[in-house]
Amino acid sequence: MRRPTLDEIRERLAGAFPDADIALRDDSALHAGHAGAAGGAGHFHVRIVSSRFDGLRTVLRHRLVYDAVHDWMPQRIHALAIEALTPTERPDGSSAEA
Repeated sequence: MRRPTLDEIRERLAGAFPDADIALRDDSALHAGHAGAAGGAGHFHVRIVSSRFDGLRTVLRHRLVYDAVHDWMPQRIHALAIEALTPTERPDGSSAEA
């Protein structure tokens, strides 16, 4: 099964987090030869900034992100590195660029 495109992941996350600033990176090439990569599933990094994360612990934030793409794991997404931040936690105060 093919891995999702960055646009497909962004669309899925934007549906779950309408107010979010989302930055995605496909790190699959860094994992060539890895067991998950052999089957075509991708390795991705997401930085998502949303007020929906206010007051939530990291594990709950990650669970919300995983919930948005759970049906793609592990067949299409092998690994998803997540930075889930509130607007006040944004490192530079501007965009979510990863």
